[in-house]
Amino acid sequence: MSDEAGRPLRVYVVAGEESGDQLSAPMMAAIAAQAGRPVEFFGVGGERMEAQGLKSLFPIEDIAVMGLTAVLARLPSIVRRVYQTVDDVVAAAPDVLIIVDSPDFTHNVAKRVRKRAPSIPIVDYVSPSVWAWRPGRARRMAAYVDRLLAILPFEPGVHEKLGGPPTSYVGHSLIERVDDFRPAAGERRAPEEGAPVLLMLPGSRRSEVTRLLQDFRGAVEILRQAHPDLEVVLPAVPRLKPMIEEQLADWPHPPQVVTGEAAKLAAFRRAHAALAASGTVSLELAISGVPMVVAYKLDWFFRRLKDIHRIVPVARVSSMVLPNIIIGENVVPEFLDDDANPRSLADAVGPLLVDGPARRRQVDAFAALDTVMRLEGNESQAGAAARIVLEEVRRRTA
Repeated sequence: MSDEAGRPLRVYVVAGEESGDQLSAPMMAAIAAQAGRPVEFFGVGGERMEAQGLKSLFPIEDIAVMGLTAVLARLPSIVRRVYQTVDDVVAAAPDVLIIVDSPDFTHNVAKRVRKRAPSIPIVDYVSPSVWAWRPGRARRMAAYVDRLLAILPFEPGVHEKLGGPPTSYVGHSLIERVDDFRPAAGERRAPEEGAPVLLMLPGSRRSEVTRLLQDFRGAVEILRQAHPDLEVVLPAVPRLKPMIEEQLADWPHPPQVVTGEAAKLAAFRRAHAALAASGTVSLELAISGVPMVVAYKLDWFFRRLKDIHRIVPVARVSSMVLPNIIIGENVVPEFLDDDANPRSLADAVGPLLVDGPARRRQVDAFAALDTVMRLEGNESQAGAAARIVLEEVRRRTA
């Protein structure tokens, strides 16, 4: 790759929420370390990205909304930010545009940049869940994404099958943190040695908590009939703690609410089982060796579409639970919408609180995750992502 007489490499990064900021910052540091010349960063991001030298075009909070209902409520503002970002990308004329997760925002930016400045290579970091919802997105992405960086090992095969863009697995940050999640000797008692510990994880977004918390309450009260000394711990996102505690105020046996990463990890290392919302937390639990039951309730708008018109595409995989998909076996019970009711959840969690076949099946299956998810040569996720971004720049400028 020519350095164009020492000109700095110009990298434009667009992240749409906190998780994208977390992923982008170490990748940016790795790009700076691997580029072999100075790097200038532009784009949209949070505090971590700004610490790597990016001055965000606007606060990331302006676009960090999830779920169709929330997006619709702020649609005019989000649309303005899309066009503002597109204008800024075109004016900056970067050597590469990297969009990070948050497809409702970042893909709208990428599609418009491709039309206005087709010479700018576009790399997408984190695949939309085409394996579960709207699989047709994969083929459409191929028109405006030159390279896709996947954080789940099965995604390259999915995109190849669906006609998506060239996709590379770059690893998952959780595999680099296994020691944080796994108990030291004596930290997790055997299930029969005292009161069982149950994690309650109703989600990291307000809408998820609102939809699931009361059903989780009902399930726990049923479980207390067999386990009156049951200890329930609820790791909460700090910004949601007041709302959660308000909803717990009338519970006869409210769970212990903890916040902060250290408290969450300590709870994971002690827990015997979990009742969790669908999402990345299921992978965290599996890496920690905590058997679980997973529940999910769709946004009301999507439920109405599904119930009335049946136009929500069916999943292309046999599970919505990440450990199940990665392992290739549905070891984690999962409940969607009306099936996620107190009785069904309690009946599935109960056998996980004691030593037995249901518990052992999950724990044994989770042991395969390290091998399946680790990169060759133990390359870091950020290092692999940076390497492939720079490969794409070289390919386009060769």
